[in-house]
Amino acid sequence: MLARLLPEGYTPSPVYLVLMKKFWPGALTLLFPTDGKIVPSIITANQPTVAIRIPSHPVARALIAVADAPIAAPSANSSGKPSPTRAEHVFRDLNGKIELILDGGACGVGLESTVVDGLHEDGNLRVLRPGGITVEDIEKVIREEMSGSDHVPQVLVHRRDYTDTAMEEAPTTPGMKYRHYSPAVPVTLVHTTSLPPDGVEPVSVASFVDSISKLQATKTHPLKIGLLTPSDSPLLSILSSSESLQWISYPLGPVSEPSISAHRLFDGLLTLEKDGVDLILIEEVREEREGLAVMNRVKKAAGETAWLKLDVADHTPPLDGSRT
Repeated sequence: MLARLLPEGYTPSPVYLVLMKKFWPGALTLLFPTDGKIVPSIITANQPTVAIRIPSHPVARALIAVADAPIAAPSANSSGKPSPTRAEHVFRDLNGKIELILDGGACGVGLESTVVDGLHEDGNLRVLRPGGITVEDIEKVIREEMSGSDHVPQVLVHRRDYTDTAMEEAPTTPGMKYRHYSPAVPVTLVHTTSLPPDGVEPVSVASFVDSISKLQATKTHPLKIGLLTPSDSPLLSILSSSESLQWISYPLGPVSEPSISAHRLFDGLLTLEKDGVDLILIEEVREEREGLAVMNRVKKAAGETAWLKLDVADHTPPLDGSRT
């Protein structure tokens, strides 16, 4: 199937062959050169490349087999909204706009695929969008499989290791828009461990809660605040001391297991939106392994950012009514 999509005479690079052998089928998307006679420009948005993935889900693979053709399809959500991870998410968002939903069950990973561009002359890999395959996994495979090669590619992450203004103005892959993955509810990213930028002072939790409480003046109902935090986060117990607001918690799993956070992030955003919260607070996670992809999505979903000072000596019991 792949050969049918590639320009005549094109041969994938050694590093691409390594990645395809290790991660296909799976949550890895690779950029390839394209021929407009093979892949229509409406698919590539007139870009010189096309992003290709071979899925592992049996329903997706069955659909491709029945069609006997590559399938070009965006994620099943309105542009800019959180990606759906369950059929019910698709139904709530697109009911009346589409004719059919194939329900293959909840997504196994929870985040979109990792998108990698290995077409630059320097031979390095550029991660355009972190996702289900971690940067650490890619680096490990390259070390193991290419240690004796003349050139061992580096793995560079967009916005962490390099910037590309031209690409950002005309994104080559979905999800590269700065504002993306946003529910209909305002989202605030809450930093509790990382250092703020120069000129920004962290505020106390009490001051932060007080600033949120002022939103009550614009509401005719008790203010409901959604919380997406690690399940063992001190922030959960600290916030429970404030009785002036109604807190609805959707735990993202232990701090030590970012793969669980990745699995629960979009479902959490969409569930809290459905629950009718007025604001969603998402606590940062470490930007390593799946946490890199989680923070990539959260930074694009959040309209505001706050840095808090946590007084861990003042913990109170965990929030009531939290989801597990």
